[in-house]
Amino acid sequence: MNIAVLVSGGGTNLQALLDAEKEGRLGGGKIVLVASSRLGVYALERAAGAGVPGEVLPSRKSGADVDAALLELLERYRIDLVVLAGFLSILGEKVTKAYSNRIINVHPALIPSFCGKGYYGLHVHEAALAYGVKVTGATVHLVNEVVDGGAIILQKAVEILPDDTPETLQKRVMEEAEWKLLPEAVALFCAGRLQVEGRQVRILPEA
Repeated sequence: MNIAVLVSGGGTNLQALLDAEKEGRLGGGKIVLVASSRLGVYALERAAGAGVPGEVLPSRKSGADVDAALLELLERYRIDLVVLAGFLSILGEKVTKAYSNRIINVHPALIPSFCGKGYYGLHVHEAALAYGVKVTGATVHLVNEVVDGGAIILQKAVEILPDDTPETLQKRVMEEAEWKLLPEAVALFCAGRLQVEGRQVRILPEA
């Protein structure tokens, strides 16, 4: 399975995937492309360090057809699975339809809490702390035309501590949930163990 990882920043989730591949934990999947929504991000350096081609998508502000550019990239690299790893640009319907049930995203909360438009990065953890919830976590889900609205694959809870700040909570959610769930979900997909039935995703037993 050829995997494309879409990024917008430092690429910590990308690193978790690269490490998992190196250790043989991606179910036979291989990261063959890292595409960034922005120039000069550290995630592209991580990709280069791992020998993975890095590409930069045009800016939506430029008036370019970003979805067409992304689809051209995905086709050129013969991508089977698209992984959003801190990718802050919303995919258009052209992409979500062309890769239906083949796009995975990791979100730093327990969907349906603190998700949808505007909930990304530290904003998610600020909202969780402001609401006063005692537990948060991360969710890996399939991507459709609704922001954070696709079927859920995996979730993991993370306890909120009394002295947490958005920054400390973000770090712990990444370490305890995101960096574990995302490689696991990718491995399940690449091993053919995910069966989508409407809003339900069944995890099939190992053959």
